[in-house]
Amino acid sequence: MTGVLAEIELAVVRRRMLAAGAEVGPELDGSLISGGRSNLTVLLDDGVCRWVLRTPPRHGRTPSAHDVGREFRVTSGLATTDVPVAAPVVFCEDEALLGGPFSVWEFVDGVTVQSRDQLDALGSEVVDGITGALVETLAALHRVDHVVVGLERFGRPDAYVRRQITRWSGQWELVAPGDATVQDHAIAVRRLLEEQIPEQVHTSIVHGDYRIDNALLDLTGTTPRVAAVVDWELSTIGDPVADVATMCAYRHPAFDQVLGFPTAWTSPSLDDADALAQRYERAGGVELAHWPVHLGLAYYKIAVIAAGIDYRWRAEGAPEGGNDTAGSAVAPFLEAALTTLTAEGLSRPPTQGARCRSTTC
Repeated sequence: MTGVLAEIELAVVRRRMLAAGAEVGPELDGSLISGGRSNLTVLLDDGVCRWVLRTPPRHGRTPSAHDVGREFRVTSGLATTDVPVAAPVVFCEDEALLGGPFSVWEFVDGVTVQSRDQLDALGSEVVDGITGALVETLAALHRVDHVVVGLERFGRPDAYVRRQITRWSGQWELVAPGDATVQDHAIAVRRLLEEQIPEQVHTSIVHGDYRIDNALLDLTGTTPRVAAVVDWELSTIGDPVADVATMCAYRHPAFDQVLGFPTAWTSPSLDDADALAQRYERAGGVELAHWPVHLGLAYYKIAVIAAGIDYRWRAEGAPEGGNDTAGSAVAPFLEAALTTLTAEGLSRPPTQGARCRSTTC
């Protein structure tokens, strides 16, 4: 093996890159950047240039997750816009070559801030600049005309909330833990969501998993900027309010258990969800209509994601990059969804300056 890929596999990748027009040297090396909970991310290096390869985990995949082809397609569409993405190189759907499809992008030099310690080391002024850059980038994404950039068939433009409820409920059926109380809470959340499906006011490209550690940051200048948004496997066409709600829902303290360490995005030194929502609107984002329903859906989605990580842990026995704490986050996220979707939560003004008024955000 050379890193995470065998030499014969690297040779296959190199041939595909050459066929796509990339200039690649005779020797290609591959080393693992990250893997386990999501797609495997591999740094490719020929001694002169670097690229990034993404491929699904070789075991424990769930249907519709880990979609590297989806990531390649959306970044190809966004490459000519002002939304920062890595330049796409090649997508290969032949699973016989690496055990799954794979995509390759040009390497983007940037900082990934994942842990609480990494964030705290930056200082309050830099952290505030990062927060502003993140919300401005998300607002810019939501202003892109998906038809103009060739993504008119990237997803259905309507009924986004209904489709999301169906999708994540289907995933839940595959990965749900055995705890009866947790199962009851999930059923209750789904029922409340189905009873309160809102009218879709806006349609745009949505990232689906937007937070600080899914962005590469350029911290070399006087003002932080987003060098590239990454991890597009949950992207589609849908309601942009849901993207903002997901960003806010990840601020829940239980997200630390999902990833298994004190995360940057749950840090109290960041803006709270209410302030994030306000900054998003000031950056030119859409009005956050029907906010409680979108926030409840976001909590539900993260609960299912946490259950999926726990499912892989239980099925594989401590897989690489997994953790044994994700299961403990499922109940808190479902409880947050229930609180947000009850009469108490829905009685709060949903669009007063994009206020996120849930105390669990």
